Formats: sequence, structure tokens, C-alpha cells
Amino acid sequence: MLAAMLDPALFAVHIFEKNAAPARKFLVAGDGGLNLSHAEPVDDFISRYTPAEFIEPFIRKFDADSLRNWFDACGISTYVGSSLRIFPGREIKPVEVLQAMLQRVQDRGVTMHLKHHWKGWKENELLFETANESVCFAADITVLALGGASWPVTGTDGAWTNILAGKGISIRPFEASNCAVITDWPETFINEHEGAVLKGVMLKCGNRARKGDVVIKRNGMEGGPVYFLSPEIRSALKNHGEAMITADLQPARETEEIKQALETTGRRSNSEILKRLGLGPVARGMLRQLVDRDTYDDPGKLAAAVKAFPFRIVALGPVEDAISTVGGIPTEEVDQNLELKKLPGCFAMGEMLDWDAPTGGYLLQACFSMGYTLAAALNERYAAGE
Repeated sequence: MLAAMLDPALFAVHIFEKNAAPARKFLVAGDGGLNLSHAEPVDDFISRYTPAEFIEPFIRKFDADSLRNWFDACGISTYVGSSLRIFPGREIKPVEVLQAMLQRVQDRGVTMHLKHHWKGWKENELLFETANESVCFAADITVLALGGASWPVTGTDGAWTNILAGKGISIRPFEASNCAVITDWPETFINEHEGAVLKGVMLKCGNRARKGDVVIKRNGMEGGPVYFLSPEIRSALKNHGEAMITADLQPARETEEIKQALETTGRRSNSEILKRLGLGPVARGMLRQLVDRDTYDDPGKLAAAVKAFPFRIVALGPVEDAISTVGGIPTEEVDQNLELKKLPGCFAMGEMLDWDAPTGGYLLQACFSMGYTLAAALNERYAAGE
């Protein structure tokens, strides 16, 4: 976005890419459907971010409608799904979206340097390593978009933190966000249900809740509701060494209705009644295997467990498996245009900075918005002859 929006009459833009091809992580994001943004009202949209006050100016400058218009100008149609998530047209593949963006950049006269691994500075020039040599490059403006520490197989390994720390930039340790969580479930339950989906449950941690599907993993669980709650889970783990969340296993029914159904079982087993009430096999297995016999045999207690089944989270999943990370450069280290206060002329953006957002298009939108905002600021600054 930044390279595509910089004025070619003002800037000779060079992109240095570590890999043999750009945007590997962008393509990874498209594996399950390339969710570009979200169509909810902008105030609600901004509230999804932490810290919201840092991200807000970028979204106000370039929101979801602006992004859709930009993609349309690139020849990529978009649509709003039933969940208000924004996707490329139904027949458009993620690689086609990337190709359209790269064509836009190419049309602006941008020079792409592949297989150039940034190693910092040598005197006042940027230093890169290639397969055969070290290369120095003089730049008036440097924009760093090196990612966080999630999905290191795509090249975002966070190694840049040592370089910037050496320049006096504060760095916070990277932590997983939008990630799986580790539970203390017994082996018998995992062996029976690993890979199965707990459908349509409402997960709650603290004051936040989210409904959706959850996948049972070898050592825990993951899915949209889990990702959404990762900030609260991470905070509880830091403060208490564990995090307790609850799951409403049947949000469509009230506790009393479930209790009455269990009290009038006749010859049916509790498992049969729970199935008739709409609980799937994983939910029924959790109740059968993870609650004590006294609770399972008591209609009132079992109904309460259906509506607020407790999970103990003992850890977040590994950073390298997370969809995104928090940590990196504190937002206080950059100004309103993302310029590093301690390194004039050097800017940092995207997941390098310490901010957080759930899945659902919020991560990509913020990065697009940062790129647009910085391009607008640089165009204005240099057009004025600064």
C-alpha cells in the first residue's frame, strides 16, 4: 500500500525483500479465505484494537470502504459476507489479489530487490546480505515493515529487534496473539475428540465473550472465539498463572429449559436428552468425561454446566504458531506518522509495533491503513519541499 501510494514524481521507491518472492505471509493469511477487512460501523471497528487510540487515526484516514474502493481500482472486486467480513470476489484467489497489488506497485515505477536480507546499517547506509555478497544502499527515507514473530517460516522471525535495540529503541518481548490455548484436559478426552469441532459455543473470559466454533487440539483448543479472547487470557496468565474461561455449550436454550428436560428423561439417558437439546458429540463428551458424577447426575448442576462449562487455560500456544503477535516496538517510540523518534528519517509499521486486534479483517486493515497514512504524510511533506 505504501509503495503504491507514494508519488513517483517525488520518490524513487525501492523495496528490499528477504525472500525469493514478496508477501508470503499475505498468502498464508489467504489459506482459509482472504479476509481483507470488516464492514461493521467504524466506531465499533476501531474499538476492536488495543490500544484503540493509536490505531484510530489510521482507520479514520483510510477505512474499510476506502480499501474496497482501492481494490476495485486495482481490478479486484470485493464482497461483504454474512458475518460482515470483507473478502475478494468469490472466484478470486489470494495470489490474484497479490498479483494485482504488485502490478499497481510496478506501474508506479517501484524497484523490487529480492533475496536481500536486511542486517542494519553500515555507517549511514542500509546493509543487506544476498546469497553472494553484502550490499549497501543509501536512502533518504527508510520504512521498516519487517513483521512480528508469528509464522517465522514466512520470514518474519523478529530478528530485527536486536538491530533496533542497538540503536536505543525500546523493545518488548513478542507474545502470541490470535493463537491456540493449552488446557489440562485428560488424555482420554483428547484421544477421543482431537480434531473434532465444538460448534456454536459462546466462550467468555472476564467481560468479553464470542460465539463460534472451536477445534479440539492435541494439547488444547483453537478457533475464532479463542483468538478473540486471547488478550484477556494472556493478561490472566500473566497475573494469575492460569486463565479460567467458560463455555455456553447451548446458547440457544436457557438453563431452566435444559434443567426441565433433564428432569423428565423417562428412560432416556442424559446423553440422549442433551443430543435432543442440540448439543453435539464433543459437547456431550465434555460433559460426560470432564464433570464429576455428582454434577452429571443432578439435572440442576448439569444444566448449569451446559450454560457455563469451565476451562482452565495453562498457557498460550507457541508464538511461531500464532496468527499474530503483540510486543515489539512500543507505540510511544513512534510519532503520529510512524517515524521513530530516536531515528529521524526511519519509520516502522505493521506488526513490528505493539498493538493487538482479533481476526476478522482487522489485522490487514490496520496495516493497509498505516501504509496509506504514511504515504499521504510523506507526499505532503516532500511536495512542500521539506
